[in-house]
Amino acid sequence: MYLIVGLGNPEKDYGATRHNMGFNTINKLAKQYGIEVIKNKFKGLYGMGMIEGEKVILLKPQTFMNLSGESIKEVIQFYKLEIDQLIVIYDDIDIEPGIIKIRKAGGPGTHNGMKSVVKELNTQSFKRIRVGIGKPEEKENLMEYVIGAISDEDREKLDKGTDLAKEAMIEMIKNGIDIAMNKFN
Repeated sequence: MYLIVGLGNPEKDYGATRHNMGFNTINKLAKQYGIEVIKNKFKGLYGMGMIEGEKVILLKPQTFMNLSGESIKEVIQFYKLEIDQLIVIYDDIDIEPGIIKIRKAGGPGTHNGMKSVVKELNTQSFKRIRVGIGKPEEKENLMEYVIGAISDEDREKLDKGTDLAKEAMIEMIKNGIDIAMNKFN
């Protein structure tokens, strides 16, 4: 079983922002595999199903980004999962829009959601897919950039990124992280 987590903020207000690339990828996986992510528990919305013959839990924490780790920790404890069963998908300003990077482990960088995950789980040793969103032209506009409106041109690139993240996730489940890294990084 895998716990596949997309990081984001509640979709009613933030669904169309750069900070919700994780949620958007989860939504695409859920749609393709007919998994309803509507159960409200563990400070998140989740659903269970099968992807390529493997049982999965798809999770979208509803704690707002900065407390995402709380939701993930609750699911891991409840289902008695090992850290190698966790895969986190999130946005990354250090990667160009439309590009993804898969890693086996690593620090949270400047991403507050990942800082929460690392803090709550007390480890950096979990798999992740980073979806590029690029950087704003002016550094002081970072918050507005990640939770603000997106141009049509940028939306196309970001959609390409979440499509790639979805395909990379499927590849990881089917053939393992090493093959997925070779194919998508």
